[in-house]
Amino acid sequence: MEAEDADDAESLFVRPYTITQGRTAPARDDLTLITIVTTVEPPPGRAGTRGLQPEHRSILQQCRQPSAVAEIAAELNLPVAVTKILIDDLVALGRATTRPPIAMAVGSESNMTLLRAVRDGLRRI
Repeated sequence: MEAEDADDAESLFVRPYTITQGRTAPARDDLTLITIVTTVEPPPGRAGTRGLQPEHRSILQQCRQPSAVAEIAAELNLPVAVTKILIDDLVALGRATTRPPIAMAVGSESNMTLLRAVRDGLRRI
């Protein structure tokens, strides 16, 4: 029974490594837990999701409505570091955009709804 548990634990670590093709950090360093990600529709004539991994497709689906990195990680049930790499891939492909939360971007008070959403996302992780 212990061998089975060890195999299960090992597969939990191998899968994220496989998803990111061995990368351990995104190319960009501006992705935070509250960075907002939004899907960008491909230009006419370009393949929609061909060549993307299922996790990339899930992010594109979820981010049709702007979502925070923490919410995306919780929904995918993946570590935040892995999620950031996947988001970085989509930004590089021109399939997603990122921005800081509006409240932070304009320097006004924090948006409590966004903060609650981030908190709830972190609790699901």
